[in-house]
Amino acid sequence: MDFGVVFSNAFAQFVGPQAIFFALLAIGLNVHFGYTGLLNFGQIGFALVSAYGVGITVVIYNQPLWLGLLVGMAASVVLALLLGIPTLRLRADYLAIVTIAASEILRLAARSTASDQYTRGTRGIQGQNFAFQAMNPFTPGREYTILGVKFLGSTLWAMVVGWILIALLLLVVWMLVNSPWGRALKAVREDEDAARALGKNVFLYRMQALVLGGFIGGLAGIFIAMTQALNPDFFSTQQTFFAWTAMILGGAATVFGPVVGAMVFWFLFSFTDNVLRQLSSGPDAVLPITAQQVGAVQIMLVGILLAVLIVFRPQGIMGRKREVQLNV
Repeated sequence: MDFGVVFSNAFAQFVGPQAIFFALLAIGLNVHFGYTGLLNFGQIGFALVSAYGVGITVVIYNQPLWLGLLVGMAASVVLALLLGIPTLRLRADYLAIVTIAASEILRLAARSTASDQYTRGTRGIQGQNFAFQAMNPFTPGREYTILGVKFLGSTLWAMVVGWILIALLLLVVWMLVNSPWGRALKAVREDEDAARALGKNVFLYRMQALVLGGFIGGLAGIFIAMTQALNPDFFSTQQTFFAWTAMILGGAATVFGPVVGAMVFWFLFSFTDNVLRQLSSGPDAVLPITAQQVGAVQIMLVGILLAVLIVFRPQGIMGRKREVQLNV
């Protein structure tokens, strides 16, 4: 077992683009569920429409990047309105059903041959991030060493921008949840009937939270559009549940919890991946599994981790048990 390689790869995931992407998704989910009690199982759908908004605008219609960013952000807001208007007056489980169905419909539509002229189907879209990489102050192909871990210049540029974006979002979320608006959201989460009795427009607060959380999820999609080619199969429902795991692991209804959860989650995910691959490779393999089965075992371990976490520490690493109820 080469633990040097294991910890080096795990640290790279701890602060890398994957952790940033899921931190952004989890921050948006935290606004939905942690502070408002909205069950959104289709967060990846907001990332998809934003990412493809950038890709279609820049690559298909040959427009500048700044316009693509505006289109991507607007797409996430429009999706939130389309999902929220018919469902937020109903019980919470209706929103869960609608969001998970919508995210899958969007993914299948993006990979359909009928939309090939816009989304390029399963071939995906690439080249939408050329303008972003042109602003890179680091040499794209050069390796930079941080705490003994090597990152390419292109990856390092994405990490710098991503972590700055997360810091700004955390500041905004902290200011909002500590404002009268944020306290009203918590009141809606705890008892919407009591909030109505106090004259609060519950539907409006829910819609505002859905739009804000969806917009943050859309920023995750824009971040992905700036770092890699777009493929519809990347935006699967599995990504939403990874984001849920990160949020619960870090602590729902906390400002820093989703970010800490995403970092720890991807550290553990990479750590188990490297350990399992080393234990199952070579002529003297310790585990009787193939390289193709490693991914399935990882997913099983994620499920076990989530179940154990909900049973023994439902508030997560940074959360408070009296602050959030997972059976909302």
